[in-house]
Amino acid sequence: MLFTLGIIILYRIGAYLPVPGVPFQGLAEQFQNASSGMANTMALLNLFSGGALSQLSIFSLGIMPYITSSIIMQMMQAVVPSLGALAKEGEAGQRKITQYTRYLTLGLSFINAVGYLALFKGPQFGLTFANTGVPSLLQDFVIVGSQVVGSMLIMWMGELITQRGVGNGMSLIIFSSIMARLPQAIFGSVAFEANGIIMTIIVVLLILAVIPIIVFIERGQRRIPIQYAKRVVGRKVMGGSSTYLPIKVNTAGVIPIIFASAILYFPAQIAIFFSDVQWLQSVSNAISAGVVNWILSVILIVFFAYFYTSMVFNPEDTADNLKKQGGFIPGIRPGGQTVQYIKNVINRITLPGAIFIALVAVVPSIFFFFTGNPLIRAFGGTSILIMVGVALDTMTKVESQLKMHDYEGFFK
Repeated sequence: MLFTLGIIILYRIGAYLPVPGVPFQGLAEQFQNASSGMANTMALLNLFSGGALSQLSIFSLGIMPYITSSIIMQMMQAVVPSLGALAKEGEAGQRKITQYTRYLTLGLSFINAVGYLALFKGPQFGLTFANTGVPSLLQDFVIVGSQVVGSMLIMWMGELITQRGVGNGMSLIIFSSIMARLPQAIFGSVAFEANGIIMTIIVVLLILAVIPIIVFIERGQRRIPIQYAKRVVGRKVMGGSSTYLPIKVNTAGVIPIIFASAILYFPAQIAIFFSDVQWLQSVSNAISAGVVNWILSVILIVFFAYFYTSMVFNPEDTADNLKKQGGFIPGIRPGGQTVQYIKNVINRITLPGAIFIALVAVVPSIFFFFTGNPLIRAFGGTSILIMVGVALDTMTKVESQLKMHDYEGFFK
């Protein structure tokens, strides 16, 4: 736990280390004075970087290049047979896929860094970087290089947390980025309008009311009864016991939210790199906020809920393991019928869970669209789902660590 906290502290320190020659005051003013479409796009990207983008720090790219690379590699495993075969080779295959993901992250980080530099020097921002006495091309190289190295450091930190810390490193970094923006969002909401304090209290109360419902859904399970046949081993009679196969209502956790957000923000990232292309700006604004964004969010979250569940839960392997161990579902024949039964249960139970998290993610965006309250944007449905999901996952990992040491956890 101390190792995980140390890595997160280093990540937050890096969010305030600027790249060479950044004009802080000018950058802050341009962020505030940006056009409405650009402001919405930059605010969303700035949220997942923990405020690092608004300061153009070495961690300004955030974790999004790594997430985008992970999405691409996950989907390629289902399309490219060679990658699918690698995924089934166990630890050795996963190491190769991880290496490919790192290379892809490096390429995306370089593209993003060049795009941000062009944006901040372009007509939308028009920033003039400090004169350091070196050629302009060399200064640009240092700025881009600093951001790329920062992105790779974030990826390395996330992997270190996953391997040696507690919880999923990628999720914890996003969690810390969202939490870092919370105090500013609360004070900004209070100062937003005359009745800002009342509005802030209402939003906070709604958040507190929604959190128990999210926890209830996240912990919800469909328990399929399993019966083990009796068998004689030597002089002992084995089996004959009853248990159950737990299938979570939301097996994919917060991954559909993160993946859907990354895909919806990708056109926005492309658009800010080509600020003079009007049709691209219009498409970006439509996808970033409004009715199109809400519809696409629901569709993508439901899609990734099914997609990721199919990646992590294989009915064929589960049915095969049950058959080998002498287990069966009462009333269902082992083999093909068991596989089909488990598939039907997963399909039925994933849909309401996916629709629920999609609604929790979209409804606050609708409120923000009409109210403009900054607290709703910074601490909306997507943020709440990610934070609650990561917190529950981390608590489960801590619980398992405690049980490994002294067979006693903090869940009674």
